Amino acid sequence: MPDTIKSIAIIGATSAIAEHCARLWVKDSAVNLVLVGRNLAKTEKVAADLRVRSPQSTIRSLAGDFVDPLAIRQLVANITSEGSPDIVLIAHGSLPDQIQCQQDLSANHEALAINGVSPVLFAEAFISPMQQANHGTLAIIGSVAGDRGRKSNYVYGAAKGLVTRYAQGLQHRLAKTQVKVVLVKPGPTDTPMTAQLKQQGGKLANVEDVAQAIVKGIGQGKPVVYTPAKWALIMMAIRHLPRMLFNKLDI
Repeated sequence: MPDTIKSIAIIGATSAIAEHCARLWVKDSAVNLVLVGRNLAKTEKVAADLRVRSPQSTIRSLAGDFVDPLAIRQLVANITSEGSPDIVLIAHGSLPDQIQCQQDLSANHEALAINGVSPVLFAEAFISPMQQANHGTLAIIGSVAGDRGRKSNYVYGAAKGLVTRYAQGLQHRLAKTQVKVVLVKPGPTDTPMTAQLKQQGGKLANVEDVAQAIVKGIGQGKPVVYTPAKWALIMMAIRHLPRMLFNKLDI
C-alpha cells in the first residue's frame, strides 16, 4: 500500500456525523480507515457502505468497551500497532434526558461517562503514539452545550465542558509539536440522536454541512471548529451574559 494513503481512525463510527465525515474522506481519495463502535454489526454495516463507495480503500471495523480504561487502552494499542494514524476522530456520545439525569444517578453517571470521560480516555490513549511519531491530527467532538451550563441540558453540558477543557490542555501540551488537536463544537444537528429535538420543532443543522465543516477544519488543523459557524457568535454572547440576565432566560 503506498505511503501516501492516509490512515484514519474513527471512534464512534456509527454516529451520523462520523459516518458522513467518513464518506467525505473516502470520496476524496483512497484511505486506510478503521471504524470503531460499540456494536460490531452496526459498525460493519457502515464499513460495508463505505467499501462500496470506495473499493480502493482499506476499511476494517472493530468493536469494544467504551468505558473501561483497560479495554480502551488495548483497543487503541491494536489500532496503532502498525503505526500512528494520520487522523483520529473521536465522535461518540449520546443525548441524555436532563430530567432523568436529575432523578436517576445511574443515568446521570452514564451520561457523564459516555459523553465526557470516555472521549477523554480515547484521546489520551491515542495521543501518546501520535506524540511519539510527532505527526497527525486528533479531533474530538465536544458541543456548544459545553460553553455554559444551562438548566435544559447541564449534565450533558458538563460532560462536554470536560471535553473542552481537556482539549484546551492537550493543545497547550502539544503546542511545540507537529501534532494538532481540533476541538469540534457542533450546534444541534439533524441526526438520529436529536430526533426528539426535531419532533419538538427545533431548528437543526444539516448533517452533511456539519461533516464538511469538520473535515475541512481537521484538514486545516484549526484549534476550534464551531459548526455551523454562527454558533461561535451565539455562544460568545451566551458566555458573556451577566448572571442576572442569564438567569432570566428559559434556555
